[in-house]
Amino acid sequence: MGRLNGKKVAFLIADMTHDEEYSFPKYWLAWEGAKVVTIGLSKQHISRFNRSLTADLTISDAKADDYDAVVIPGGFGPDRLRANKEVIKFVREMMGKGKIIAAICHGPQVLISANIIKDRKLTCVEQIAIDVINAGGNYLNEPVVIDGNLITSRHPEDLPAFTTSIIEALLK
Repeated sequence: MGRLNGKKVAFLIADMTHDEEYSFPKYWLAWEGAKVVTIGLSKQHISRFNRSLTADLTISDAKADDYDAVVIPGGFGPDRLRANKEVIKFVREMMGKGKIIAAICHGPQVLISANIIKDRKLTCVEQIAIDVINAGGNYLNEPVVIDGNLITSRHPEDLPAFTTSIIEALLK
């Protein structure tokens, strides 16, 4: 039995989701015992590095009440996710319920579109730092930033610290 037995974690994906930012935390959380559910805009996606990604269900079938946390990997998938009203609703509901929201790299673009980062501390890939600042977020250039239920990270090099932070938050 893993430390995260009984915990359920959603991963939001779209075409161009970054392979490693999706697979590294997904498999580590599953290894720790969490039930990991991949939620996509559709059932099939092509990753940033041209690999096939299969969603367990589509966003239209996802309910925030069913999950303890949501992870938003980076790459260019978040640009597609942020344009989907059901994704935005799901993320807002997760935030409203105080559930863990973890985003890495370009993932905070979804948080910006969900309008949930004002006055929150977070990090992201450097290219979208200005977007975080313009949306009222307090950008910090650190490997991982935790602000309440919000966990953010910059890029693949930070994946061990990012995933460890998600695990620690789920254990609280």
